Amino acid sequence: MTEQAKRRSIRRLAARPELRPVVRSAIDLLVRFHIIYKNARLFEPNNITFDVQTGKLLDLMVDIHDQESEAAFHLRQNSLFFNGTRLKFGFQNYGIFKFIVDELKRNEIGGIIFYPGVTGDELRSFIFLLAKRDARAKRSFVGLEAAVRAAGVERIDIEPIPLSEISTDQEKNSAKVYFLSILHLKDSFERDRNNENIRLETSRRLVQSIYNHIVDNESFVYGLTNLKNHDDYTLNHSVNVCALAVGLGRRIGLQRTELMDLGISAFFHDLGKLDTPKEILEKPAGLDPDERAVIQKHPHQGAEKLLHLREFRNLPLRAIHVALEHHIREDLSGYPISFRKREANLFSKIVKIADYFDAITTKRAYRAKIFTRAEALDQMLECSGTEFHPLLLKVFASMLGRYPIGSFVLLDSWEMGIVVDTNSEPQFQLRPKVKLVTDAEGNKIDGDEADLAETDPSSGRFKRTIVRVLEPNKYGINVSDYFFAQAAVRS
Repeated sequence: MTEQAKRRSIRRLAARPELRPVVRSAIDLLVRFHIIYKNARLFEPNNITFDVQTGKLLDLMVDIHDQESEAAFHLRQNSLFFNGTRLKFGFQNYGIFKFIVDELKRNEIGGIIFYPGVTGDELRSFIFLLAKRDARAKRSFVGLEAAVRAAGVERIDIEPIPLSEISTDQEKNSAKVYFLSILHLKDSFERDRNNENIRLETSRRLVQSIYNHIVDNESFVYGLTNLKNHDDYTLNHSVNVCALAVGLGRRIGLQRTELMDLGISAFFHDLGKLDTPKEILEKPAGLDPDERAVIQKHPHQGAEKLLHLREFRNLPLRAIHVALEHHIREDLSGYPISFRKREANLFSKIVKIADYFDAITTKRAYRAKIFTRAEALDQMLECSGTEFHPLLLKVFASMLGRYPIGSFVLLDSWEMGIVVDTNSEPQFQLRPKVKLVTDAEGNKIDGDEADLAETDPSSGRFKRTIVRVLEPNKYGINVSDYFFAQAAVRS
């Protein structure tokens, strides 16, 4: 069966009405599994709370087995499948989904199959084997499989992650897609100036690739948005906005086709700036009223350009809305002043958040202040409900974390580092993973990645804690160098 045929088969399977209650039960089962897993880190197997939760999990398992011959969960390309059907997770349970995916990867597990007749004792033993292993280290699949068998667990099978799913060039490929996107956008702008066709199919393929890399390695893709090219600001900025907007759209549960349209819309949201004189765009001083009026024309100009594309029929209609509306505030102020709709399009609201965030964290000739990513989020949250849609902004802030990827931080150990990954567990949101770039004396080093959720076994205290966020340029640190280096290491 071809890959395309497999995908069609899965879609047909998911569309069968009789399967929908089972799929819902499968998601409920994962939620319950997550609760018990957390309890297993705190309690012993004979704890009454743990015993009650295990009983509820077993009841769900029995209900599923009444309808299915097995309950098989598989991890494929950062998506979870239940008996061949992809499970969809919204904002409410995205944290649970990410936690489970992270734990599966850490244990090198590609699949878990629960067979009919599985007992409460087997569930307890299996969950404790997972939860009580070294909670912070990467664990060997072979060792776990041997431990499961030694514990007498017969009705639960685990499978390793297939070799085809393990990419050693993930960061390199993400960086390649990022820079290809900038080059394509540059080519598109040149083609627009010369009244030539813009290759929208290429745009769509690149957006698809950006989405795939967000699924595979979300943190690294958001890290790449720290790259700033001041000479080609609009190009660099548009690709960053595309990546952040697609990430946000994914978090709120948009379908893949909607995410592709959202990415295209974000990609070309600033097309109208082609008609804005460079001396106005890069003026170091404040704009006078006439200059401000010129720059505020770019939403109309962008929408008009998109309307007149020869490939217009291949363009998402909402791309027109985004080009026109991405400077409209949640309270309907902003520009263009002629805007009279009751509210902006959903895509426009998403792109506005990504656009604003990337803009104020980028050095510009007319702005003395460069906001750190944490400062930018704080400022934006103060404008929730007036400048930005409150729920979308809340999801965006959760997506980036309290210390967004690329934040340069001082630790209580006096070391300094770059935030390279967020922590999927809600109680550890203030404890991301940090690449150490200086030692306690301030000497620059190529240090390890420190998990700030790691504790000292003797004292039980956290080994390191963030004291404050710093401005990297004041310390001669270029955050983007780290992400370049990560891609180069795997080249």
